[in-house]
Amino acid sequence: MAANMYRVGDYVYFENSSSNPLLIRRIEELNKTANGNVEAKVVCFYRRRDISSTLIALADKHARELEEEMENPEMRDLPEKQKHQLRHRELFLSRQLESLPATHIRGKCCVTLLNETEALKSYLDREDAFFYSLVYDPQQKTLLADKGEIRVGNKYQADITDLLKEGEDDGRDLEKMEEKIWDPNSSLTEKQIDQFLVVARSVGTFARALDCSSSVRQPSLHMSAAAASRDITLFHAMDTLHATGYDMTRAIAALVPQGGPVLCRDEMEEWSASEANLFEEALEKYGKDFTDIQQDFLPWKSLTSIIEYYYMWKTTDRYVQQKRLKAAEAESKLKQVYIPNYNKPNPNQLSNNVKPALVNGAGGTAGTVGTVGTAGTAVPGPPGSVPTPGLGRACESCYTSSSYQWYSWGPPNMQCRLCASCWTYWKKYGGLKMPTRLDGERPGPNRNNMSPHGLPLRHSGSPKFAVKTRQAFYLQTTSLTRMARRTCQDIIRPRYMARHPYLPVNTAAIKAECALRLPDRPKKPLPLKPVERKPLESVVRYLEAHPRPSKPNPPTRGGSISTGSLTPIKSSPILNNGSPTILGKRTYEQHNGLDGAKSKVLAPQWDIMAKRMSEAVRPSSSLQDEVHELD
Repeated sequence: MAANMYRVGDYVYFENSSSNPLLIRRIEELNKTANGNVEAKVVCFYRRRDISSTLIALADKHARELEEEMENPEMRDLPEKQKHQLRHRELFLSRQLESLPATHIRGKCCVTLLNETEALKSYLDREDAFFYSLVYDPQQKTLLADKGEIRVGNKYQADITDLLKEGEDDGRDLEKMEEKIWDPNSSLTEKQIDQFLVVARSVGTFARALDCSSSVRQPSLHMSAAAASRDITLFHAMDTLHATGYDMTRAIAALVPQGGPVLCRDEMEEWSASEANLFEEALEKYGKDFTDIQQDFLPWKSLTSIIEYYYMWKTTDRYVQQKRLKAAEAESKLKQVYIPNYNKPNPNQLSNNVKPALVNGAGGTAGTVGTVGTAGTAVPGPPGSVPTPGLGRACESCYTSSSYQWYSWGPPNMQCRLCASCWTYWKKYGGLKMPTRLDGERPGPNRNNMSPHGLPLRHSGSPKFAVKTRQAFYLQTTSLTRMARRTCQDIIRPRYMARHPYLPVNTAAIKAECALRLPDRPKKPLPLKPVERKPLESVVRYLEAHPRPSKPNPPTRGGSISTGSLTPIKSSPILNNGSPTILGKRTYEQHNGLDGAKSKVLAPQWDIMAKRMSEAVRPSSSLQDEVHELD
């Protein structure tokens, strides 16, 4: 019952997507809506996978500096797996608030500010434990160190001097180290000091009556007298009395110098009504984070002025009224809410009703009690669970092939899956247990950052890898597999499978059919004839000594062609549709105009006609020579 009761200030998991990791939030308020539902106003925490790679580099640099300051050898000696899992425990605080339905709460967790004295490995030993040391601004995309860190350590300790012995003098000049601002043993009595303070208040009230800006802010005499009775007036009066050596006559004369009465104002009186409203609005949003208040709301005020105004504002009736209003609102708001356990099945959960057929070489028989492990032994699941038959793919995180429940993970075209333990780790910590093969890759089913082939994209949309590429590999098929491709083409349907590359192929059925169709093979394999291959140098020398012979001239056609009947060919592109055309016989240089000896003035069709005429003229002249010889 207590585990399902959530209160203000609890760190909880929220689920906004069935496939993405859980969100980590801190409950600030619990409000009941008009339709009866409960909404939680929460502070957002971000994971490493939620911020850009540039900010991750800054976070890593900050972590390295922190390791050097801590001087903890255990952190340096951690194995790579634990360093990888420790990155999943790091969060980034933000000032962003959002409202989420309380029904989306999926459990509690623990988030603490990282302390320099504690070991980071302790977070790995505790479940649902996270830490943060940096503050992330989602709007400005910045990452800053949290100003609320606990300063514990050797460098924050004071250097204590040795204790002085009995009767030993202190060598320091005490007059230079302190300043006396009031003497309680003066010649004035308490009554005389009170009378002087009344005179100082009267002078302050008169000074406000003469000042135009003060008369606008405090139009009535009561307001001017109240402003003149503030601490700033009394402090100035006592400082004046001490500076004049507690001489009443000189002190009163100092209150009214040559130019008129002295007017003393504090921050409460200097600030306008609009500035006071801005301060109250900023205090509601940021709390006592005066640096953010100055930066976002009051940049024209100094940090000292804002802090001084805050402590004066706490003494006013305005602060008391706001405190009463907040207490009344807190009474009307919910203190806690009960959220039952979420037991609905996840949409990414793979169905257990899978036929135990052999797909892609996966093993499994019907009627097994547990899932089949790597060594062939059945691994039982939790009580009452039905084991999932093996589908031939191991878990993407721990590489196990046995689990009582499987979940699809990653892009759908990759067909990746996680076991039940790794799925729980993924949902809680936003990563995989084992380091990924790609250095720096942040895995996950974030399909906005994936290409159609499951490769991570940069923010610019380029499908290039931002990290190292995958290792090259090739598939070497056996002789029987190559034979089965040709023998069982009607079963494999290579054209259909090429267009559907993600469909599974029942290799067991193909092997069985191929064994039936092939003739009886000899019991002993035929010996292979060894082939001696010559080295490359000898092949190169042979090719240099025996160059390729030139092609003979094409056969000439008889008859003569009259030039009068020739017409130029129409200038239309010649398409090579498989028939050997003239363009198809020309070399690459001729196609691209790289032969320098050839004239480029003639058009291609006139060039072809000239070639035809020269071929026609040559046989006629040879016939005439033969006739003269016969005569």
